[in-house]
Amino acid sequence: MTQGTKIAWDDTVLPFQLDDVDMRGRVARLDGVLEGILKQHDYPPQVEALVAEMALLTALIGQTIKLRWKLSLQVQSKGAVRMIATDYYGPEKEGEPARIRAYASYDADRLTDDAPFEQVGEGYFAIMIDQGQGMTPYQGITPLAGGSLAACAEAYFAQSEQLPTRFSLSFGKSSGPDEPEHWRAGGIMLQHMPKASPLAASGEGSGDILKADDLVEGDEAEDWNRVNILLGTVEDLELIGPSVPPTDLLLRLFHEEQPRVYDPQPVRFGCTCSEDRVRQSLSIYSARDIEKMTTDEGRVTADCQFCGAHYDLDPATVGFDAKA
Repeated sequence: MTQGTKIAWDDTVLPFQLDDVDMRGRVARLDGVLEGILKQHDYPPQVEALVAEMALLTALIGQTIKLRWKLSLQVQSKGAVRMIATDYYGPEKEGEPARIRAYASYDADRLTDDAPFEQVGEGYFAIMIDQGQGMTPYQGITPLAGGSLAACAEAYFAQSEQLPTRFSLSFGKSSGPDEPEHWRAGGIMLQHMPKASPLAASGEGSGDILKADDLVEGDEAEDWNRVNILLGTVEDLELIGPSVPPTDLLLRLFHEEQPRVYDPQPVRFGCTCSEDRVRQSLSIYSARDIEKMTTDEGRVTADCQFCGAHYDLDPATVGFDAKA
């Protein structure tokens, strides 16, 4: 693959369908998006890895939402990494890029040398969809379990959506000729589309967290298992590139299932913060409240956790008592 082809596939999500087995999926490659997200913060390596995984999941899941919708993924935990939050903003118009932002909060003195997922403790994984003004936001949650954020997302789709789902992800620091070391990520999301099994639909069973295999049976289970075995042969370098285009990868993995690809969705790092939004968030406070927020230098300041933007405001101009 040429350098130009590699760049063309970076920061894109390619939707596909496997016609013979009633499955759909996406292939994602992230490069500049992760650079935009991670350069805003000096995260320890374990936290960087979790944010990279979460951003990749966000790109893969978010591609399905409609124009101008917002999808958010969130981890809340009692562990050293207390929170990971990501947002995916659907394109404003067809053909425009989607935008992703992410950040994490953590207790540095509680981090260990264990694997990244070991830095989160008891808690939950949530997916939220905001369809716009006048619409009720949707939220679904599942416990943190399974050894990875990808496993948590699989459990979410099995429990909340009753959709058998599998992720195969790769992410890490990469370097090449004449380029500095930086984070790259790539992954495949696969979903089976039939109705849930009667057991899952009736709510019966042991009370354990549902898995994708619990939702398929008969010929569908055989197809699901076979395609998952094929997906299990993917190599890290095939996922993150740069030598194998996603289209070639799909043919290598699923040529007998007749993969059909659709237009790729470009994604970019992007934040929606602005001075107007900061002023709007402060508009609910009285002059007395604003006085408590004012620094010794006589200013009201705010920092965006996602992009690091710093806002410095005159306290007389914010709050519902603000001077016109």
